[in-house]
Formats: sequence, structure tokens, C-alpha cells
Amino acid sequence: MKIRFLIVLLIVPILLVAGAALWAINKADSGLEVNQGVTEVTVPKGASMRDVAQLVADAGVDIDPRFFYWMARLSGQAHQIKAGSYEVRSGISPRGLLDKLVSGDVILRSVALIEGWTFRQVRQALQQNEDLTHEIAELTDAEILKRIGAEESHPEGLFFPDTYSFHRGDSEIDVLKRAYEQMQTHLAEQWAGRDTSLPLKSPYEALILASIVEKETGQAEDRPMIASVFINRLRVGMLLQTDPTVIYGIGERFDGNLRRNDLTRDTPYNTYTRNGLPPTPIAMPGLASLRAALNPPESKYYYFVARGDGSSEFSRSLAEHNRAVRKFQLKR
Repeated sequence: MKIRFLIVLLIVPILLVAGAALWAINKADSGLEVNQGVTEVTVPKGASMRDVAQLVADAGVDIDPRFFYWMARLSGQAHQIKAGSYEVRSGISPRGLLDKLVSGDVILRSVALIEGWTFRQVRQALQQNEDLTHEIAELTDAEILKRIGAEESHPEGLFFPDTYSFHRGDSEIDVLKRAYEQMQTHLAEQWAGRDTSLPLKSPYEALILASIVEKETGQAEDRPMIASVFINRLRVGMLLQTDPTVIYGIGERFDGNLRRNDLTRDTPYNTYTRNGLPPTPIAMPGLASLRAALNPPESKYYYFVARGDGSSEFSRSLAEHNRAVRKFQLKR
């Protein structure tokens, strides 16, 4: 009897442990219910596993935080959770949820920076994005440039227009740094493959010209020829006489109507009164404008005018240009 009793004493705990293990394995692989079918769990940086387990439950996932905590601890993954925002849908198992948190399968947000935007518009777009951590509102342009490691003194045109993905809670500075580095990369590549006969002394001058081409282009196919017009003018010392630079020089006072006296009022950006390129870019050029500015086709055009349908009419002489203006602008 004593032997049987001892055997029972030994077997019962083993059976209990085995049963608990089977229960835990089954529970770890069972589908979870989520309020409304889907929820979002945001794990802040530095959160402990206990915090994470409670956040998951508070987000509407039907899971015992204590079970989830111990499952992560016993699996050795409690300290491998990645910060970020996660989408959790009904049917995912606790094991699958833990794998998601450990692998960093986060929801990515995005913000679009558009070709032709000014830096003021870039700041606006970033500050209006609710998924970014906001900090630039209190910073000057110079302070922003210092934060991203830029050596330039003016921010205009330094950021590459693209759609940037980010984790919820990333800062505006993070996005700007990536956009700046992308522009530096693209500009360096295009400068290295440039037509070396161009009257451009530096990559920055190329960036300035590309920004003008960006703002002057109505239809993509006209972009290379528009670049050739400005290159031809620079080569012979003609004034660029481009309205977008004048408008940029007017700044926030511009009401949408460019007047004759605006063209004669001198500013550093008035290419009707000052020779050569303006002192800085006037917008963010895209890759196509960079390519056009650094490898324009050969042409004998010195003028162009908008046809009214987005395309441009190119002319070799002032007489030709005046006829084109009468035809397309004055309708005579």
C-alpha cells in the first residue's frame, strides 16, 4: 500500500504539470477575440512585458495579461518586444501575437512630399500629420538644418519629394533627415553624370536650376526642352526672366496675380532684374527635373510660352516668341 501511495504521489504532480502544459500549449495556439474584429496596440519605447500585456488587453484583445506575460517570460521573448503600433485582428493566437510583437511587424504610416512644394508647404504637411511626433513648430529653419546635419544655410529645395513611410511616433526631424539624405544622393548621382559643358559651377547651382524647371513645367515631356532654354540663356548671359522666381521673392504676400510692377521690383529672386540664377532653389525638384537640368538636349531655343493646355511653345528669337505670345496668350 505504501508503495502504491508513493507512486500516486509521484504520478499526480507529473500528470498535473503535463495537463497544465497541454492547457498552456492549447491556449497559446487558440484564436483570440478582438473587439470589433480589429484593434491597434501601440507599444511605447521602454515598455516592460507587464506593460505590454496590459496594453494588449486594454486595446480590446480578449487575453489574460498574466497569461500573456508568463508565456513571453517562459519563452525567453519578454525582452525582445519592439516598440511601435501593431494591428491585431480576431483569430490571431497568443503565440502569433507574441511573434508579431517580437518581429516588429508594425503598421507603417506615410507622408507625401510633393514635387514643386516649398519648404513652408513641407513644414505644414509634417505638422498636420497626426502620426508624427511634432517638434519643428518651435524651431527656426536654421535649427532644423542643424538637427538634420545639413551644411546649407537655407532649407529650400534640399528635400527630395517622395512618399516616406514611418512608424507612428517617429519625429518630423526623422522624416526630414531621410528626405535630405535622399536629395543629396540623387543630386550627387546626377551631378556625376552631367553634361560637363553646362554653365553650372556646383551641384547646388544645378539644384537651383532644377527647381526652376520643376515650377515652369506644365507637361512632363516639355521638361528637358525648358531646361535647355535656361541653359542657353545662362550661356549667353541673358536674363532668365522666369515668373516663378519672382513669385517666390514676393513670398506670402503673393495673391495669385503677378503684376507688371512685380516684374520690375528688384529682389534677390527677380530674374527680370538680376542676371544668372537666384540665390537658392525656389521649390523641391523631382528626379526628372534634376535629370533635365543636368543633361538637357541641345537646342537653339531661348524662349517659351504656355499654350494654355499645359504644354509650351518654344521659340528661337524674340520675334517668334512675340508671335507665340499673341497666339496663345493674347489670342490674336
